[in-house]
Amino acid sequence: MKLLQMPRKSFLLIVLCMFLCLSCTDDDNTTSNPQNQGPDPTTFSENFGDEISRDFLGTIVDINGNPIENVMISIGSSTAMTDSNGVFIINNATVNQRFGYIKAEKAGYIHASRAVVPSQGTNKVRIMMLSETVVGTTASGTQETINLPNGASVALEGDYIKPDGTAYDGSVNVIMHLLDPVDENMQDQMPGMLYAANAQNEERMLQTFGMLAVELRGENGEDLNLTEGSTAEIKIPLDPSLMTNAPSSIPLWYFDEANGYWIEEGQATLVGNTYVGTVSHFSFWNCDIPAEYVDFCVTVFDSESNPIANTQVTLTSSNYGTTSGYTNENGETCGVIPSGETLEINVYSYDICGQSPIYSETIGPFVVDSAISITILDGPETISETVTGIFNDCSGNPVTDGYILMNYGGQVFTDVVEDGNFEFNLIRCESNNTFSIKGSDYVNLQVTDSISYTFTTPVTNIGTISACNTVTEFVQYTIDDNETEVFIDGFEVLFAEYNPNYDAPTLAIFGSGENCFYLQGVLNGDPYIGTYDYYEWNGIIGGDTGFNISECNDISSNNNNIIFNFTTLGDTNEYIDINFSGSYEDSLGVMHTINGIIHVLRDN
Repeated sequence: MKLLQMPRKSFLLIVLCMFLCLSCTDDDNTTSNPQNQGPDPTTFSENFGDEISRDFLGTIVDINGNPIENVMISIGSSTAMTDSNGVFIINNATVNQRFGYIKAEKAGYIHASRAVVPSQGTNKVRIMMLSETVVGTTASGTQETINLPNGASVALEGDYIKPDGTAYDGSVNVIMHLLDPVDENMQDQMPGMLYAANAQNEERMLQTFGMLAVELRGENGEDLNLTEGSTAEIKIPLDPSLMTNAPSSIPLWYFDEANGYWIEEGQATLVGNTYVGTVSHFSFWNCDIPAEYVDFCVTVFDSESNPIANTQVTLTSSNYGTTSGYTNENGETCGVIPSGETLEINVYSYDICGQSPIYSETIGPFVVDSAISITILDGPETISETVTGIFNDCSGNPVTDGYILMNYGGQVFTDVVEDGNFEFNLIRCESNNTFSIKGSDYVNLQVTDSISYTFTTPVTNIGTISACNTVTEFVQYTIDDNETEVFIDGFEVLFAEYNPNYDAPTLAIFGSGENCFYLQGVLNGDPYIGTYDYYEWNGIIGGDTGFNISECNDISSNNNNIIFNFTTLGDTNEYIDINFSGSYEDSLGVMHTINGIIHVLRDN
């Protein structure tokens, strides 16, 4: 979870899969601001707990939110590369009970990372990488101040060393980024989490008033740093909304990239609306107030005791502001919270459901590590949903190392696939009943198209989807528990805004060659999409609408309860999506069940 001292309107924009804590309480030892002379990482790591194995699923994006491919991800000795969606999967990574550290590296970007309190199930992380954009150039032996338009700056004395410790002589490129706490993207951009070793090598959580990343590059692209004994002055401007709580002096902390946490070193002084401090080396530098904390987990269930994933949980303290996190597939989100504080917990659905919480309660205070469970009851505007399906590779085998992207309410949620089976448990809004699914076979680098569906409350079984990049359109369905019938490519898809034979709009989908499939639909008026029942060919009463797929299948109209969800009507050469499920009698009066998907390109 994370805590930001920012306007209320920004609280609900924060999306993380962990809690990152920030506080406003002075640490007992901040007044003297002693320099941390190389804390012992071995001793400090004893705070992390025993080694455990945990699974991780993450997304790496740039500052515009676009996925970054081929990023090297490392968690301890485990490594992976991101795919075309910017997604990585690492299972059974070795972390600690209270600390897991994920690093992301790619040429052209400064090193990025995330630290989490690992939970059981899949730990989800999102990292926004910052580009290695050169903002200024100087040279060894030259005093130079490099400024950013936002008021941040670094004043350099001109003495530099190379990675091997030898003196550097030549031009120097300066890469610099200001991270502002009021920016909703800051928590995705900052390294680690706001967890630190103070000057006494004690654990602390931090409230940040701003961070500055500075990296120096030589003429050949080598990393540079300041010569021993040399210093630089950094300036970190404050947003006006932070000035009320900003102390006149504040500890400085640098990020230890090797170990994944912040270390106290020096202090900064508030001059006007800017913190000014002196540093002896470069990394991320952070102006923070430290405080004590406890570990805390929240698990969210629905009224049937199903864990609810992808639900936003916020915790608000009158002294420390608001923290937030999103639940994983076990309904759990964990992190650190201020110790000894009474908190208001709120649970939210998605942005499309509005800003009102679907659950509120006052909890705490907590002075030891704690965990709570809460139950969300169905309300007049919120509904518990389960979406299940099977994800196969292009050869029809279950995908064992992949993931599903689910888009609902303008937000994308990612879940891993185990042995081809997947399941989403979520709370949706009564006013929005459509979603889309896209699968990615992480090992074979094959994906499905994005396919639209309609919820069939309380459980939506979308059937089987297959990852085959070369397949542009398909129809598939399963009758009873038999093998899924799949027909690919070569369909004729005709839509008519008005068909005089039916006095209504129509849709026809014909299979070709061995694709024995035929659908005829008589539709409602514009926008045409919606839910339809089975269309009876014989004895039609004027004005009837629906879909019929009896051709090529022994499907009668007796006891026919097949429901068709027409979710997408693209323009010419764009996709039409229909999913269907239900029961019916065959010509012998035997009952059957059926579910299927139609994903075809419109021809007219």
